[in-house]
Amino acid sequence: MTTYAQVLAGFAADFRDDGLPREVETDAIGRIRDVLGNCLAAHAEESEPGPLEAVRKVTASWGGAAQADAIGMPYRLPAPSAALVNGTLAHTLDFDDTHLPSVLHPSASVVPAALAAAAESRSDGRALLAAVAVGDEICVRLGAASYLPGLRNSLFFEKGLHATSICGTIGAAVAAGLLYGLDAPGLVSAIGVAASMGAGLLEANRTGGTVKRVHCGWASHAGVSAAALVRAGLTGPPTVLEGRFGFLTAYLDGRYDSDALLSGLGERWEVMRTVYKPYPTNHFTHPGIDCALALRERGLDPADIEEVELAVPGPVLRTIAEPYEEKIRPLSAYHARFSGPYTVATALLGGGGLGVYLDDFAELRPEQLALAAKVRCVADERATDLFPTSFGAALRVRTGAGALLEHRVDSSRGGPGAPLAQEELALKFRLNAGRALSAEAVDALNSSLSELASAGDVDRLTPSW
Repeated sequence: MTTYAQVLAGFAADFRDDGLPREVETDAIGRIRDVLGNCLAAHAEESEPGPLEAVRKVTASWGGAAQADAIGMPYRLPAPSAALVNGTLAHTLDFDDTHLPSVLHPSASVVPAALAAAAESRSDGRALLAAVAVGDEICVRLGAASYLPGLRNSLFFEKGLHATSICGTIGAAVAAGLLYGLDAPGLVSAIGVAASMGAGLLEANRTGGTVKRVHCGWASHAGVSAAALVRAGLTGPPTVLEGRFGFLTAYLDGRYDSDALLSGLGERWEVMRTVYKPYPTNHFTHPGIDCALALRERGLDPADIEEVELAVPGPVLRTIAEPYEEKIRPLSAYHARFSGPYTVATALLGGGGLGVYLDDFAELRPEQLALAAKVRCVADERATDLFPTSFGAALRVRTGAGALLEHRVDSSRGGPGAPLAQEELALKFRLNAGRALSAEAVDALNSSLSELASAGDVDRLTPSW
């Protein structure tokens, strides 16, 4: 019988050889542009010792062949090391794209792996785009298989597992394997090897720590490593996904949706439903931010606020509302990105970019902390019913004069019901890339990205130092 890994590998090999549909190819360019913008902004944000410095220090100590560029490094690194650096950059600001209902971020793992493997193999632009599209597609389908309608959530998330890095490792391995020239059986082995390498726990979302920012870097690193090991002769089990001791049993207890994984593969591209973030915060905070910005637009003065109620889907409370004491007074500026009270307070006070931006999380500010202390979070039945196919919320504000103001959204900005316009995506890229590059360099990079489909060699696509 044909195994799941064999079906996915055949799909991947076919689209490498035959090319992508035009709209999927265009979408892949957008994924690469968003990731590079996020990476450049993260590089510019690094002002004190942290996870990026740790990753750069360790990769520098490893040494090895000069195969690919890593943003912020003055010399080239082995492809797996470059993927580790760039994947960490891609996820470190929580600005990366999100697939629903799996609630994972595919491109932050897949794109850095594909860029590193493409640089090492001197691939052309069309091959890079195929690798990104196929790697992202496999990643999100693995994530979508974990969504159980009865549970109204991803089983990965229920178990505290980070689907982004677990599924991202396999997507990254397939992307790198395509660029390394692996045939369909080789891609089966790449999936089989990568499935033993993916990992990630979500506890840092709740109580702090910097490890989560490295999750996508490690997934990229592991994916490139898996593909390289297969190229050198290592093999993986063909039943690695559905087998008795395989991925779907080990991670999901055998409770998964096989149709979400395989139905319409190659005809219906699930990656096209992956949405872009307008704000550099945990995606569960976005509908609350939208509501706060809307009330501010209506003339609400933060100085008049007496109390605030943020009503969100029940399953997200443990991420953005618990422990309550640490959400109203986050442990760090990074931790604040996962706080419903703090992000709402930031939006009520007025932020930058598309409404709330990176500068708003440069440090914990007394005004935000004071306002966050007035915010309590509750479960909302309507938002819970919509979750996780869209992220909704309601915000209710009582003023000192006794007035009650309310705003509700059923799909957060950038989500399925309110996708970002091309002008907004272009602004996000320019703002992000412009934090590290000159305006001329941003224009040149944007032009190169627009012409990727006809590029003969993408080795130096990423800006080097």
